[in-house]
Amino acid sequence: MKKWKLKNKEQENIKIKTPWTDFYGDVPEHLEYSEGTIYDYFEENSLKRLNLLAYEYYGTKVTFREFMKKVIEAAKAFKAIGVKENDCVTVCMANTPQGIISFYALNMIGAISNMIHPLSGEKEIEFYIKKGKSNVIIVIDVAYEKVMNILPDTNLEHIIVAPVADDMSLITKTLYQMTLGRKNKIKNKTSEVIMWKEFIKNGSAYNGKYRVAKDKNDPAVILYSGGTTGTPKGILLSNLNFNSVALGSHKMCDPSDEGDSVLAILPIFHSFGLAICVHTALCIGMKLYLIPSFKPQNFSSLVKKYRPSFIAAVPTLYETFLRSKDIQKDDLSYLRCLVSGGDTLSPHLKHKIDDFLKERGSKAEIKSGYGLTECCGSTAVVPSNQYRDNSVGIPFPDAYYKIVKIGTHEEAPYNEDGEICISGPSVMLGYLDNEDETAQTLRLHEDNRLWLHTGDVGSMDEDGFVYFRQRIKRIIISSGYNIYPSYVETVINNHPAVSTCTVVGIPHKYKVQVAKAFIVLRETYTLTEELKKEIYEHCEKNIARYSIPYEFEYRESLPKTLLGKIAYNKLIEEEQEKQK
Repeated sequence: MKKWKLKNKEQENIKIKTPWTDFYGDVPEHLEYSEGTIYDYFEENSLKRLNLLAYEYYGTKVTFREFMKKVIEAAKAFKAIGVKENDCVTVCMANTPQGIISFYALNMIGAISNMIHPLSGEKEIEFYIKKGKSNVIIVIDVAYEKVMNILPDTNLEHIIVAPVADDMSLITKTLYQMTLGRKNKIKNKTSEVIMWKEFIKNGSAYNGKYRVAKDKNDPAVILYSGGTTGTPKGILLSNLNFNSVALGSHKMCDPSDEGDSVLAILPIFHSFGLAICVHTALCIGMKLYLIPSFKPQNFSSLVKKYRPSFIAAVPTLYETFLRSKDIQKDDLSYLRCLVSGGDTLSPHLKHKIDDFLKERGSKAEIKSGYGLTECCGSTAVVPSNQYRDNSVGIPFPDAYYKIVKIGTHEEAPYNEDGEICISGPSVMLGYLDNEDETAQTLRLHEDNRLWLHTGDVGSMDEDGFVYFRQRIKRIIISSGYNIYPSYVETVINNHPAVSTCTVVGIPHKYKVQVAKAFIVLRETYTLTEELKKEIYEHCEKNIARYSIPYEFEYRESLPKTLLGKIAYNKLIEEEQEKQK
């Protein structure tokens, strides 16, 4: 039996009363993980299924054999432009073939992938490039102009542009270039710029060594999250972090097997999208349906078109799925596993989805899970046929959970709220160049185990089921995206017309929450439609699109606490009153 949680030292030999096997049958409590890299583990599994399809992208189908060849070609190309072991290369890509090819190729040559959001504002992209100390970036064409605008302020030597249409089938590519593709013409090319196809072609002449042997604990990937101050933090993840999540997810999320397929709509710059929907799926032998640009209203039509076996999405997307008229009479028996993450899945919605699936021939039931970028996306999931209201499940093999009284290392009793702490092979190496934040988050407890303090409030019952309550940190979750109010406030406050600003989360019918900005202008400025537009454009340029406030309200003043701080809770209460 697994020691999920030790109540105190006197009880350290007492284990959970319910055996692990009661929930997971023959799934072992401990797993054997790859000693090598992310690519090593991918290759080991791919060699078993060379003729199966690895991905499909707008009509173009690629086998594992072909995919591995593309990765090797890209690895040589990166070496040909001088990328060395331990170099950090920024990958500013959506879910396209070039994005995942680059991810594995960089890992093969011992470099580190600095994964960033292509919809980020210019200053954010500049920050990420500098944070990773990158002199090479691969960027999707839709974000090319933003990179060129900040080029003088970076040390970039090579800009590899990967058009979204490159790997589409001929018919789809033609239609795309006649419509949306018109907006993405590559202009103002400098000596640093090279197109993806030319980049790959140039690499074919490289004859040197391109594969580097690395250890499972070596750094491999940087993903980004907000800090306690809202400033983005680089989260340094190892080969083991990714490979342990891949193996653990496979064992815990059966049924999933080779030949199955996954609708890859969660982005590769997101831990769940990269670790689960890409790396885990490929290592199982599943086919990816790569979707680079996704709109919630298209969710059900994509499901209907591709008929995937596996879907991972946020709760709001599943609500859209239930309401969709074009799928109400469909046979959904092809759906085998649905996972909900990024936000709380209510019991009501869970049961509605399960009933909806059952009525349409699917044996799947939607599973809740829990994780965060600092533990590579996922470390707990609800077992099949073991649902408990509001639980996010039980930990993966080798993942230990402990609930501590907030601000301490002292364990809380069963069923009592505290801070969720996690220990195990998926826990990050630390925050990039941020020792203080790392020390606050990764703490060695009296049991001599290193624990990740998640900043989340939750509890655990006697059977080891974990229950998530809320986030300790001030944060807004909108359609599964994390929005950090203090960061948005900093950006808006930098506008010369703004005296002060506060951002809060307000309810939204489909996104659960959206950001709303309350702004007080400086006395020398008058509110006009032109100024409103200018402030909005300032946000567009400096923060990611999903973080831009949904509403802006201009006021003469903002409520204050007795200590003179802005009382943002008062603003939240005002917005809640409006909803009544």
